[in-house]
Amino acid sequence: MYNIGSYEERLKDFNWGISEAKLGYRKGDIINIGEYCSDRICRQGKADKLALVWEGHSGEIKKYTFNDMRVLTNTIAHFLKGLGVNPGDRVCLFMDKVPELYFGFLGIVKMGAIAQPLFSAFGADSLLTRLEDAQTTAIITQKKHVGKVRKILEVLPCLKHVIIVDDDGTKAPREREIAFCMDKALRVENFDIYPSTAETPSVLHYTSGTTGKPKGAQHVHYSLISQYITANWVLDLKEDDIYWCTADPGWVTGTSYGIIGPWANGVTQCVLDVGFKADTWYKFIQDRKITVWYSAPTAIRSLMKEGKAAVDKFDLSCLRHLCSVGEPLNAEAVLWSQEAFGKMFHDTFWQTETGSMVITNYPGMKIKPGSMGKPFPGVSAAVVDMKNHQPITKAGVVGLIALKPGWPSMFRTYWNNEAVYKSKFINGWYICGDRASIDEDGYFWFVGRDDDVINTGGHLVGPFEIESALLEHEAVAESAVVGKPDPVNMEVVKAFIALKPGFEASKELDLSIMNYIRKKLSPLAMPQEIEFVKSLPKTRSGKIMRRLLRAKEWGEEIGDTSTLENDD
Repeated sequence: MYNIGSYEERLKDFNWGISEAKLGYRKGDIINIGEYCSDRICRQGKADKLALVWEGHSGEIKKYTFNDMRVLTNTIAHFLKGLGVNPGDRVCLFMDKVPELYFGFLGIVKMGAIAQPLFSAFGADSLLTRLEDAQTTAIITQKKHVGKVRKILEVLPCLKHVIIVDDDGTKAPREREIAFCMDKALRVENFDIYPSTAETPSVLHYTSGTTGKPKGAQHVHYSLISQYITANWVLDLKEDDIYWCTADPGWVTGTSYGIIGPWANGVTQCVLDVGFKADTWYKFIQDRKITVWYSAPTAIRSLMKEGKAAVDKFDLSCLRHLCSVGEPLNAEAVLWSQEAFGKMFHDTFWQTETGSMVITNYPGMKIKPGSMGKPFPGVSAAVVDMKNHQPITKAGVVGLIALKPGWPSMFRTYWNNEAVYKSKFINGWYICGDRASIDEDGYFWFVGRDDDVINTGGHLVGPFEIESALLEHEAVAESAVVGKPDPVNMEVVKAFIALKPGFEASKELDLSIMNYIRKKLSPLAMPQEIEFVKSLPKTRSGKIMRRLLRAKEWGEEIGDTSTLENDD
């Protein structure tokens, strides 16, 4: 049996007070995500229950109970406070998926600071952009990543502390660096948790846009109300579940449903800190006896390529519920999962800005393979006209996905960018930036982005940031970046480049440019294909028309070209 009950029953009388009551929260109370995910669970008599089972690259396994987590998050909070980190300061987490990342997140919010998780594959420039914008006070990282921090430290006077979790502290520390070993630190049994309330800032997640720098989506402690109940109802998390979310906490899925959702529900979760490999993943599910699995369509399509024979080598009978997130899950992948695992993946739709699931395929609800599902109770969603932003009532007509503001985990602003934040709200709707249609049964069907942002493997990549970096390469005169269709990643980055005089297109130059971007920004931003062109299509005002380049890649109609610079 599922937790959810029927979708129709839940819709009838839903209000967010249901979640508040389950969590024991009343309006005006102190609500601290760190406390609710650890101390509160211990008070429920689950102190000795496993909270985290972690497995590393070498097969090393670490296990922590909820009481271990409570004390270790206290220890981290105490350590940060002792350094002079204050409530409201931004503390960046820049690590692989090690236990310190997960407990560091809760420790930061316990002492009232704002957690700023960043993907550890980011290069120095991507890191600089986000730390500079947030005026980050401290960064928690590893020896393998600290070199990137050192490169940019001199231009970040605000960054007072560089905390290295796997440094034994035997060498004299460099400027602003300090060693911290979580497992060896003197454990702090009691810590005065910061008395955060509903609107106290908790997490700052950066997301890419079409133009300008990445934007920091600011969330608050009250987001817990949405994250708890969606994890309970949509992921169907129960007392005895063993849960695995494959997302990195550098992205919002890895925090909302890789930290907050499961632990607020008192559920044991497992983390595998290795790269993707089908046999490794299946063995992990088998050995850890995973019951609920939340993953990404890119990973599912990669598993499809390995075939059902790879699945059959393992006993995966422990699995009872499968969900996906990050990009549309195509119908073929849903049907394949039924064949391979005996269960369909339930796709879910949400964004960094929404903080929690907003459109979902409910447990027990009929799945239409390829559909995003229906709005979560308490979330009012529509598809609105692209011009007048009024709801479209006719089935099958494509418009923009729009949500009525008011669900608890909605972001409260973009960091230092209130104007852009306000521009996301039109006619009383939050405009998601994605196109979709609704069928006659109320199911939403994803069509595509309404802007030039590239969704590669479930991660949004802004073309502006890549184009800016490309122009710093010695050979590049002009550049434009678009998404190109890809059977596994949905989209990959393709760059169109006009070269400076004296440079000629070659495979060597291809590799030079690709590696430059990979090191400067991240592997996600690296172009998978480069096309060298004499010139780029521009409007008469000089704006590069990415739309034309994208249309060519996707086989779409080019449309109106009357504003083209050289259009005859």
